[in-house]
Formats: sequence, structure tokens, C-alpha cells
Amino acid sequence: MKKKLIDKIKDQSASIGIIGLGYVGLPLAVGYAERGYSVIGFEIAPEKIKMVNRGKSYIDDITDARLKPLVVAGKLKATDDARLLSKVDCVSICVPTPLSKTKDPDISYILAALEWVRKYIHKEMLIVLESTTYPGTTDEVIRPQLEESGLKVGKDFYLAFSPERVDPGNSTFNTQNTPRVVGGATPQCTRIAKAYYEAVIPNIYAVSSTQAAEMVKLLENTFRSVNIGLVNEMAVMCDRLGLDVWEIIGAAATKPFGFMPFYPGPGLGGHCIPIDPHYLSWKLKTLNYYARFIELAGDINSHMPEWVVDRITKLLNDHGKSIKGSKIVVLGIAYKKNITDVRESPALDVMKLIEKLGAKMYYSDPYVPSIRWQNGTLKSTKLTASLLKSADLAVILTNHSDFNYQWIADNSKLVFDTRNAMSFVKGNKKKITKL
Repeated sequence: MKKKLIDKIKDQSASIGIIGLGYVGLPLAVGYAERGYSVIGFEIAPEKIKMVNRGKSYIDDITDARLKPLVVAGKLKATDDARLLSKVDCVSICVPTPLSKTKDPDISYILAALEWVRKYIHKEMLIVLESTTYPGTTDEVIRPQLEESGLKVGKDFYLAFSPERVDPGNSTFNTQNTPRVVGGATPQCTRIAKAYYEAVIPNIYAVSSTQAAEMVKLLENTFRSVNIGLVNEMAVMCDRLGLDVWEIIGAAATKPFGFMPFYPGPGLGGHCIPIDPHYLSWKLKTLNYYARFIELAGDINSHMPEWVVDRITKLLNDHGKSIKGSKIVVLGIAYKKNITDVRESPALDVMKLIEKLGAKMYYSDPYVPSIRWQNGTLKSTKLTASLLKSADLAVILTNHSDFNYQWIADNSKLVFDTRNAMSFVKGNKKKITKL
């Protein structure tokens, strides 16, 4: 008798397929391979396929030392050959879900992955969507297309949603030790998906449906977006009142209950928080409901780069300088500290605005050696004392731990600090202006 899928998962004989080998997919693939499963990573980017198959990682949270032994042992390989999905028992779809220019959901990557799965779906196969999307996507979009094969969900194959919870650069929580939420299209789907993730993640929380699981992720990131929007507006208000927002937050954080500190900055970055809440907002608009908190937070956060540049302009003016023609050094452009990821980074918006106003702009980031810029490439400038001394202003947009902030303060004429990175610098206080 053919072995059932749940038994194959438990005895590690199940073959795992991961579609999309980015910040979500590659760590997941490595996790299963380390537990002894045979893993195939499906990817459309030729360079990523080559790098994985050479044991070279392009993801901050996965080292070559973890990846290469798995490749050498034959436990993990990357390919663009969708036909190999026919040999896979469990499939996780981990593809991007960006927004269109009008802030509508763009699920084209999901649909492309779905087309691959549709061609090679077979009985006793588990398909799990991890990509953040609006409630209803799994059941209303994916399920009908997969059932066109003649197979029935919950009986012939299994379908679930499990939102990724990747936090790049987090040294405490990773793919393996962060609890997972799963919701299946049927109770049997939930049971199979729960067993699938329990193979690599010890704490799994099952919810009643795929829609519930989809909504969980949107609540998590809307919570962050709204609270960051609140504290960013608090920074603007404190500036108007002549108060130090960092002092205010620090004092409020001494309360042991009823308060969770969030911190302001030049805007929102990363693939999730600036984007995901708009998936929920879009869905609610189809139901004639306006998500006011989401829209307001999005408006505040998206305008922070403009406010930062306005502060920079006023700061230079107070010191007898026009931003036009001034030499400005931007320190850190990744969307958060100690990572290489620049997706949706507010630093890029600040840089574009600075250049538009006529400043001579340079950037230095030990994690980001170069970026695509305008019609070419912009390279990171080596941070030297002579560079800082020659600049009219140094602007800290990402507070990487690699920066020596005391040295930066000692060698700069003026510093505008959007991350409170200079809080422990001794002396030079007159040089430093905080957000």
C-alpha cells in the first residue's frame, strides 16, 4: 500500500520543494535539508541557481558554511526545471508579493508559481503558500485552479497557508525557532501542514482556515506599521515643541505595563511592513470599507523622507549653507542595521531628494557596496576622516554596528542623526542634531 504523506513527512522520506529562494525560501530550504530531507529549490534567477549549487549564499542569515555541506551531500539543489515538481511531495511557495504603482496587490509571482504547480500536481501532495497576501487568496484563487486538475482538496491533495515570519539580521529569532501559524483549506489539510512544519519548527499554532492565517500576517505587520506611524508623528510633534523624542520614548518605556516602545526613523523599509498592510486595505475597499488606520499610518510613514530632507535643509541653512552645492555624506542605506537588504529603504528616497535639491551626495555602507542608481550604478564611498572633514553634513540613515560613531562625530563638521546612534558619543554635542 502506498505510504501516506504524513508518514513520509514523519520518517523524512518526503521530498520537499521550495519555490522562490529569497530571504524566505532559502532559509526554509536549508532548514529542511539540515533535518535530513531531500530539498529542491525552484528559482527563475540564473545567478541564484548557480550560487546555491556552488554552495554560495546571497542571504544575510545563511552562511556558506551551512549551505555548502548540504549541497555537497546532495540534500539541497536549485533548479529552474519545473518538471521536477512531479517528484516532490510538499511544496512551499515563497515568492514576492509587491504592490503595483497604484498600491494594488501584485500577485503575479504567486500566479506564475501556481502555473508550475498546476502542471505537475499529483495525489498526496501538500501545497503551502507562504507569500503575504490578502485574505481569501489561497481559497479563492489557488484552490480553484488546482482543482481544475480533477483532484479534490482535502481528499487527493492538501492546501494550506502559513505566513512567513522572517526578520533579516535577527540573531535571536530565525526560521527554525520562530513559532509558525498554519491554516488549511480543510481540517485534514491543516493536520498535514502542521506535521510538515513541525519537522523543522517546534512551535506550530493552527488556525481555523487559510483566510484566518492570511489575516494573522496582515495584523502583525499592520500593528508595526501603525505604531511606527504613531511614533514618527510623535517625532514631528516633538520637533515642533522643542522636545527630544528619544528622551520621551525612553522615559515612557520605563512603564512595565501598557506600553511597548517603537522608535522613529527616516521612514519604513523592507519588503513587508511598507507593503503588507495595503493588501488588507485593498481587500477591505472591495467590501466598501476604508481602513483608516492603515491609510493614515502609510501616509505618515511615506512622507518621513521628505520631512528628514526638510530638517537637513533647515540645519544647513542655520549654519549658513544652502543644500544646493553642499557636500552630504549618507551613512548607511540598508533598510535596517547590519543587513544588506535595501528593499523599500527610506534612505534611497532621502538620497534622491537630496540630489534633486542640488547637493553633492555620497554614501558609505559596509553592507551595500553598490546600488542601481538613476541610469547607472552608485558605489559606496570608503569612509575616511578626510571625507567626513570635507563634507558639510553627515547624515545617519542606518545605524550599522560597524560604524564608529565617536570617530564619526570627532571628524564631522555637522551630523544629522535619524536613528539616535550618537546617543553615547562624548563631547561634540553641538555638532549633532537628532531626528
